[in-house]
Amino acid sequence: MASEKVHPELHALRDQLRGIFNAMATFGSAAFAAKPPILDSSMNLGGDPNEEFHAHQDAVHGMRALREAVKRDLDVLEKFLNDPKCASRPPLSTNAPYLVSVWNEVLHAPPPIVTIWRTFPEVPQPSSIPRRGSRKPPGIKVDVVADGGKRWIRVNTTKNSRLQAEFRELDSYLTGSEDELSGKDEVSRPSLAPKEFDNSILRMGRSLLDAAQRNPIAHTGDIPSVVLRLTRLDPNPSDPKESDPRIAQTIQQLRDMGVTVELGERDPQQLPEPSRMLQRRLEPTLRVNLDLSILIALVSDITHSPLPESPAEADARYVPSPQYREWKRKRLETSKQPGEDIDETRLQVNGIGEHSRALANQAMQEMARALLHELRDRLAAVSSSPTLEGVEFWTTPEARDRCLKIVLSKIGGPNEKRRVAALFAPPDTPLTEAAAAYWAGSRHPASFVPLLPIRVFDSATPPHDLIPPPLSESGHLLSPFFSLLARTCRNILAQDAAHSSPSSLGHKNGDGVGAHANASSGDAEDEIERAAVTKANPRLTVHTVQSMLWGAARGWTTLTANKSSVKAILRDIRTAEGGYGWFEEHTSSPEAMRSEALVEAAALWVVDPRSLAEGMRADYNEQSAAVQ
Repeated sequence: MASEKVHPELHALRDQLRGIFNAMATFGSAAFAAKPPILDSSMNLGGDPNEEFHAHQDAVHGMRALREAVKRDLDVLEKFLNDPKCASRPPLSTNAPYLVSVWNEVLHAPPPIVTIWRTFPEVPQPSSIPRRGSRKPPGIKVDVVADGGKRWIRVNTTKNSRLQAEFRELDSYLTGSEDELSGKDEVSRPSLAPKEFDNSILRMGRSLLDAAQRNPIAHTGDIPSVVLRLTRLDPNPSDPKESDPRIAQTIQQLRDMGVTVELGERDPQQLPEPSRMLQRRLEPTLRVNLDLSILIALVSDITHSPLPESPAEADARYVPSPQYREWKRKRLETSKQPGEDIDETRLQVNGIGEHSRALANQAMQEMARALLHELRDRLAAVSSSPTLEGVEFWTTPEARDRCLKIVLSKIGGPNEKRRVAALFAPPDTPLTEAAAAYWAGSRHPASFVPLLPIRVFDSATPPHDLIPPPLSESGHLLSPFFSLLARTCRNILAQDAAHSSPSSLGHKNGDGVGAHANASSGDAEDEIERAAVTKANPRLTVHTVQSMLWGAARGWTTLTANKSSVKAILRDIRTAEGGYGWFEEHTSSPEAMRSEALVEAAALWVVDPRSLAEGMRADYNEQSAAVQ
């Protein structure tokens, strides 16, 4: 290993990068922007809360990229300094000074930090979600988006000598232009001499200001302020060779344009006091918006049947009987082409067995935390009434219609069909009669959760002028995430819908249908019109985005068992908005000042799926099946 007397400045940078890399792993999240208000009630098979969404929300966008860049430069420095021959080599060129400066801005920036290393487009972009894998347009880079989006910070490590080189190049153009004017050539030639004072620093300042004008803060419309940290530019250098009055002119011109100019490196030893991090508690709203996956779960045999007493019993419950296998084989025989063999995988381990395991897993999740118990417990805390007074359930016309088609086809069992008919009974059906039909045979007592009547919105999408209110129905602050979610959903739907591929109905069991649909009667899935997917994101169906839009626009919690769609919409929001939004009231409201915990309305509430399962039970007999 080389002595620290060799290349001491590189040793110092290496030590700084080591400290930064270690600090990034444990840096508190108080300075980062608010996490999306997602209430994740899903469970793993061990009965523990699922950390999937919590882990997804923890890191500020861009933090991982910064940490990886630090690691790359650290590895290069370590390799160079560990080489015994490095003493005879010139100092290594490294990006470390810039990375150190960016990290110092992260530490000193006013919270919350929304994004690190975000590129804003240089020209106005269409209000649409870019396709995955599409080429990104050119843009202007912002190192730290802080103060909830109000402040953009850009680090520039240009030295006096570099800017002086630009000045000399401009001087040469001016000299050449003067020579041409004094010459006798009558032909006018274009000149490279600038018509006004300009350089790369000024161009960067103008680009940042233009981008800020085109990207106002989502929930206020205010224009972000621009801060330019010039770490190595000195208007009054001690070395006369580095002195040039145009450096001071550049800094003054930046300030005249409206850029906040900060000179020199920050002192990493003088860290600001960390902001107080309130404990966050998410609650559903009194009115709950239900998507298709939850409608399926509410009628599922898994939700209502007596629980298995063990994992082994759960497995045995969903091993299809020989009668079912023979019936399945006959269905495949009638649907195959002449001379075509039966696809045995649809009858063996990779066919029926795969879906049996999925249903058994759902039954074990129900054993760990029953869906209706989850709904009742969460809503009781909000309603403060044993009968859940004030709680209402809503859904979209498309979700209702698709649920009825799916369950009332050959996919749903007799009891599942009865429940869905009761959930969406004709208007003239007495509520008590519909409730009795729904709860008949359930292991839960009648009206355990006041699901009926499920109200249906009067249109596929809400009016354009419907925006989320500032407060929830319970008087709690409503996160700006609701507005970002609504805007993203509207932009996605504006691009129209494309029909899904033949496999989309069973795609990851997103709607709680796939496990049974694919294992159901031969062509039963083909008898249901497949859900249209969005052009903007094939991972999102139109009806799912419509459901999310209605909930967001109303300021209500949307309950879903479709985890893949939640992750997809989060990616789209992050791409379109650069983060999940923030509002100052989180830390400055009287409620926050008086309390150690902040209650916030959940925009999305995620639970585990419950698929249609009655027809897959080992004891199921279609001829003798009757209402339990």
